[in-house]
Amino acid sequence: MKKIVISTGGGDAPGLNAVIFAVVNSAYRRGWEVYGSRSGYLGLLNPDEMIRLTPEKVADITPTGGTILGSTNKGNPFAMPVENLAGEIMIHDVSDRVMKNFNRMGFYCHIAVGGDGSLEIAHRFAVEKGMPVIGVPKTIDNDLMATQRTFGFDTAVSTATEALDKLHSTAKSHDRVMVVEVMGRDSGWIALNSGISGGADVILIPEIPFDIAKVCQKINDNELHNKNYAIVVVAEGAKAKNSEVIFKNGGEIGRQELLLGGIGEWVAKEIKAMSGKDTRSLVLGHLQRGGSPTTFDRLLALRFGAAAVRLAENGTFDHMVALITPDMKAVPIADAIKHRKKVGLDDDKVLTAREIGICLGD
Repeated sequence: MKKIVISTGGGDAPGLNAVIFAVVNSAYRRGWEVYGSRSGYLGLLNPDEMIRLTPEKVADITPTGGTILGSTNKGNPFAMPVENLAGEIMIHDVSDRVMKNFNRMGFYCHIAVGGDGSLEIAHRFAVEKGMPVIGVPKTIDNDLMATQRTFGFDTAVSTATEALDKLHSTAKSHDRVMVVEVMGRDSGWIALNSGISGGADVILIPEIPFDIAKVCQKINDNELHNKNYAIVVVAEGAKAKNSEVIFKNGGEIGRQELLLGGIGEWVAKEIKAMSGKDTRSLVLGHLQRGGSPTTFDRLLALRFGAAAVRLAENGTFDHMVALITPDMKAVPIADAIKHRKKVGLDDDKVLTAREIGICLGD
């Protein structure tokens, strides 16, 4: 009987539980056992944090958000922060301990579900430690180059679009400009898709540095058409021309980390100063990660999970499952994490936005 272990790492995304469901049921139909490592690699570091997963235990998790295994973006075994007796944070490589437990527990392979950071760690285990690894791409940002879509993206876009729909009424009632900051890191997929679908007047994405004067011009032009309000969607990684990306400080044990965020508030202040319009900003933040996955994301996540077990059965390790329509394909993890997927200036969605009158700030 083969035993496989599955982990979920990085930020959570709608559809993670659907992947777990598919892996467990696909494996059990092959007579295999499945174990879940809590909080990324914690279960492989401390076997007490390893849980047995059976079809009965995962029977009702497909429609639920989050992950029953928990997740973390601070659990890299190759650089694990550990507090010593003096209270100091030291960085240790505990990857050998992970491999020792992996082999001692008799695992056949590891299915690592995560974004580029988690997949990079999995790739290191495959190359440097010989761990049989299969990757499943997970990011709401949809910025992994090797797959056409990642699960969680459709749900995040739907959440953002619903928020924009609701903001139209309050913006119109008060003749306000509403600036909405959405996630996406340094790719503008969430902002572009939700902004077009949600009827935004302006969409600002990292791929197109913007001129705030042109943003204000678009807002003022609305007045000529008896539209006294505006909706502006800003990706968290967007930046003005000749400016840098805005970060906010985020505290982390033992070090200081810079986190994207704050561009929405900056844009709102500039619009108010230049146009005189009553302007408010809103950060959707982690709302985009929560809630039940959409039908599209559920099906995509289930397909990813089932395909991962097929790769395991075929011994196709150090590869990631990728959606290459209409099929699920195996691509080397090294290729999948090599580049981030950016919005192209000739992308049809960009052309659509321009042609229906949305300002992109350039």
